[in-house]
Amino acid sequence: MEYLPDFDLLRPKTVDEALALRRENPEARLLAGGTDLIVNVRRGIVDPKAVIDINGIADLRTITSPDGGGLRIGAAVTLAELLEDRRISEDYPALCEAAAEVAAASHREVATLGGNLCLDTRCLYYNQSEWWRSANSYCLKHRGDVCHVAPSGKQCFAAFSGDLAPAVLVLGGTVEIAGPNGGRTVPLGEIYEDDGAAHLRLAEDEILTAVHLPAAPPGRSGYAKARVRAAIDFPLAGAAIALRQEGGVLEDLRVALTGTNSCPILIAGTDRLVGETVGEEVAEKLATMLPKQIQPMSSTFTPPGYRRKVVANLVRALFRHLTEAP
Repeated sequence: MEYLPDFDLLRPKTVDEALALRRENPEARLLAGGTDLIVNVRRGIVDPKAVIDINGIADLRTITSPDGGGLRIGAAVTLAELLEDRRISEDYPALCEAAAEVAAASHREVATLGGNLCLDTRCLYYNQSEWWRSANSYCLKHRGDVCHVAPSGKQCFAAFSGDLAPAVLVLGGTVEIAGPNGGRTVPLGEIYEDDGAAHLRLAEDEILTAVHLPAAPPGRSGYAKARVRAAIDFPLAGAAIALRQEGGVLEDLRVALTGTNSCPILIAGTDRLVGETVGEEVAEKLATMLPKQIQPMSSTFTPPGYRRKVVANLVRALFRHLTEAP
């Protein structure tokens, strides 16, 4: 049995209170749904002396429609709440489909948008019990000095496995970040680093407070996921696509992936396919863009070569689905 250690549970009512608690407790961890954090605490991967529960901050629990259009979604909005909101299901189907693919219904009742975007990276050698990790002399991501996935290098290759990030990326989403020096809004992709040991570019005293989605563009979007088991599992690979076509001619195309690298990635070069007639030839051209941009490693039970094939097939199938007549 893995027991929770003692820690102080702090419950701010405002973002400013949460920021103050972060300054006073620099090693504290933020708690929203806790579906990832609590497991890691039980396993001894993290040992916080304090946990800051942000669920009582009303501003983080709302979905609003700003005057300029689009949506502002608070970071503590649960995935179940995302799925229940018709504005999201009708205007941003990729996000809705990604949320529906996360774990099981009971997890989605507590798991949050912000938590999924800031999900810790995962690896076969990292997400284990304390005795398992100690028997392997730990790893580069936690207490060790060797990456067991790539022992000759000095980089951690733990994979990012959040489902929602690729959907937000292809939808052009930005994130609102609060910090001691005020707030800032940046494209989602700017908060990530392709480093399994430190994949977030957020300062220790910053908090991701909301996601902004622009007004829904014309076209279609969707999300598809491959995993070992049909329920609960993190993605071996996940793909989000947003596209627009007119008269069978591609006018816009964005593709983003999760599960293949240490951060979610927006595939470069898809603009070169704009102007082409949709069909199998375009689907194949899209698939050929992937190998040089993805980096699946032996961080899961499935070999990298298999995951490369899975990614290509996933993207092809989703592209075909979205370009078919609705």
